[in-house]
Amino acid sequence: MKFSNIVRSEAELRELMGKPIAPSVVEKALSALDRHCLAFISRAPFVLVASSDREGRMDISPKGDAPGFVRVLDSTTLVIPDRPGNQRFDTFKNLFESPRLGLIFLVPGKRETLRISGRAEVVRDAALLESMIINGKVPALAIAVHVEEAFFHCAKCVIRSHLWMPEHWPSLEGLPTLAETMKDAASIPAPLEVVEAIIKDDEEARLY
Repeated sequence: MKFSNIVRSEAELRELMGKPIAPSVVEKALSALDRHCLAFISRAPFVLVASSDREGRMDISPKGDAPGFVRVLDSTTLVIPDRPGNQRFDTFKNLFESPRLGLIFLVPGKRETLRISGRAEVVRDAALLESMIINGKVPALAIAVHVEEAFFHCAKCVIRSHLWMPEHWPSLEGLPTLAETMKDAASIPAPLEVVEAIIKDDEEARLY
């Protein structure tokens, strides 16, 4: 679909929407992690990782583990261990071409989120990886992030979505399983129950 009325510049945007609501919404951005960021990361079991290739094609990958699984090495460096996945390696491949990423940390029940962006690289320093062992499994790789900007995002999106309020959650009835989506998208000839069993085994046997 083509659109006929497109906003193409910040000047046009500001003319339409106005300035930031207060100087503090711009000034709150930090160049290093402060104590509030550290506390939030230590409680966060889930982070969204955004990256792009050299042509700007975007990808967002969810990462999750026990609260505090993202390791803070110092005020400008954090590390995300890589746990077993589908081995598409979308984020890694993007970082080889465009070594920057954005993160959004979430803490269940907390309405605000933490946004961090910076340079990143794929690392395999043995001592670091061994320090992130779980269930006897050492991650093979990790993403090191050199923080350039960090700030807390207001709660409005979480308030509007009722994200942490189960009584407002939509019904899951009628939504497809992962097996159904994969079978259709990839034209997998195997019966659905076989695909379901493969996914179930992967989720149980390859968490770490």
